Amino acid sequence: MPLGAGRTRLYDGEQVDAYLAGRPVPQLPAADDDEDLLDRQEAAALRGEPLSVWDRRRKDPAVREHVVVVGGVEHWPRRIVREYTPAPRRGTSGGAGGRPVGAGDQVPRDQLPARVAQLLNDNPALTAADVADGLGVHRNTATAALVQCRAERMADLMEQRGVTAAEAAAALGYPAGQTRRASVRAEAVLRGRRARPYLAAVAKALHARGWRATSTPPDVQHPEDDLCVAALTLDAPQAPALALVWSERHGWRTATSRRHPFGRGAAWPPPGDGVRHLAVGTTPAPADVVKALDSTG
Repeated sequence: MPLGAGRTRLYDGEQVDAYLAGRPVPQLPAADDDEDLLDRQEAAALRGEPLSVWDRRRKDPAVREHVVVVGGVEHWPRRIVREYTPAPRRGTSGGAGGRPVGAGDQVPRDQLPARVAQLLNDNPALTAADVADGLGVHRNTATAALVQCRAERMADLMEQRGVTAAEAAAALGYPAGQTRRASVRAEAVLRGRRARPYLAAVAKALHARGWRATSTPPDVQHPEDDLCVAALTLDAPQAPALALVWSERHGWRTATSRRHPFGRGAAWPPPGDGVRHLAVGTTPAPADVVKALDSTG
């Protein structure tokens, strides 16, 4: 049975797996959870607003940064939908806990991960509200930092023990109702770690050929609706300001910008307007990537 009433039909992964394996299909949880993902119709219904009102609300940065794209459909955690408050007019305070909207956070961003990690050491059931109140940061900042910290630790355990994200969360003492987003991010973090040796080999090959100034592997990004993405700047004289962008799902492309379109439902960009796909598969050998680039010169 589809999870929502939208045009795109989405189904629970565990139910689909059970059905395809010929096992009894488990029931969906009856109780609401803060991390349940709601589509546009469900979000509007939860807030008691017309759909057109939520369509305006979802463009607010405080909502947009929490969007999760599943099957091309935007969703938001139930907690974000329920607790979202439109930004107050100039001269008034507001927000969802922690610092008022527009106010500076009390903890510098570069120190936040370490501070959140310490709080999580002391309390595995830590909430974003706890972080916001304890560190004097806005609720959205607290949420993002807490999800990332949990995801990194879950990925560590998944890598060490070969367990699932849910099993890692349970072993770390994280309440199930607080780890849905962290589980998605942990799986992305783990995929990124596994991709790094390949990306390092490509960077080394490009460096040896003169296409790249250094052989340092690129940082891996974790968009919600793709597998993972990395971008390298190509420094060869024949290709100034050119970027080589890799997606685990789509392969390699060159572009005039390092930016990629993932995380908000955008598709892999078609050729044209400075974008060229390298027809060498999704994970070609480093030498084949170099050869494909040589053919573009």
